[in-house]
Amino acid sequence: MAEEPVAVVEFVIVGTTRDGKPFRPSDWAERLCGVMSAFGGDQRMMYSPFVHPITAGGVRCVVVDQRLESIEPMAYRFRISERTLLAQMQRVGDTA
Repeated sequence: MAEEPVAVVEFVIVGTTRDGKPFRPSDWAERLCGVMSAFGGDQRMMYSPFVHPITAGGVRCVVVDQRLESIEPMAYRFRISERTLLAQMQRVGDTA
């Protein structure tokens, strides 16, 4: 009996702020995806099949495969709600 194909569900992080301005730095998508990349046998960097940068309508974006949640939960949970909590923490060097 043949197995049913698994549906791949992805979401896209669009590289614009709430004001409609582009995220900075301009290579943010490549930096974010670079964290999950690896070097292949040809010594070239390869993005993860679960996180990769794209350009859509002239805007830098990152496509995230939701299967990442089961493979690497900490990387998957790097989302705005958690980032907001981290942003509230005191940064190294802050005196307040």
